[in-house]
Amino acid sequence: MTAIDTMAGRLAQIQQRIAQACERAGRPPESVTLLPVSKTFGVDAIREAMALGLTRFGENKTQEIRQKAAALAGQGLQWVLIGHLQTNKAKDAARDAAEVQSLDRPDLAEALHRRLQNEGRSIDVLVQVKTSSEPSKYGMAPQDVPAFLRRIAAEFTTLRVRGLMTLAVNSPDPEEVRACFRALRELRDRLAQENIPGISLDRLSMGMSGDFELAIEEGSTEVRIGTAVFGARSYPDPQ
Repeated sequence: MTAIDTMAGRLAQIQQRIAQACERAGRPPESVTLLPVSKTFGVDAIREAMALGLTRFGENKTQEIRQKAAALAGQGLQWVLIGHLQTNKAKDAARDAAEVQSLDRPDLAEALHRRLQNEGRSIDVLVQVKTSSEPSKYGMAPQDVPAFLRRIAAEFTTLRVRGLMTLAVNSPDPEEVRACFRALRELRDRLAQENIPGISLDRLSMGMSGDFELAIEEGSTEVRIGTAVFGARSYPDPQ
């Protein structure tokens, strides 16, 4: 068995590639966080990841978070929702998620805030921005983000905005992919100049297994890596 056939080997390889991408961009490797995406992988895989020191996991669906959180209760894990969140699932996210990276519309912010008030909790959120023209991609239009941030700061105090998130275009052309990441960074830079009280924009969650190096070169502070850490999924994932 080669190193790439083990989770430890795959994780080490990803960490090395992150460090190399940071070096190319003139950034320290600690400026980029790895979020292992455990969606569709079972509890045994998460236990293996925990043994390698990972404690924070990305999931697409609230029902998967609920099942895994119940099976791994008391382990000090944090569950990060990165998939599209339906408003009627806000209750589940408010109960189980440590963070939501896919906040993309006012009605969801309102629903989350109301549910978090009921739970007596507040959570970190990232605003998901649409930077590609693909119909399958979710996200708020860039021009709508400033007013949305001001509304969150004024009305939805259980939501701690920490930054922005995006999904790049699915394209074989690296320049098209890079343009999506660059657009998010430039939007963040413009928004940061507004100094909206209570809003932090330190984090840019962008880049996945197939494009994270481009994302790092364009300023990503967090890459969401699934198969490159956990291995191939046993069945197709619709997203």
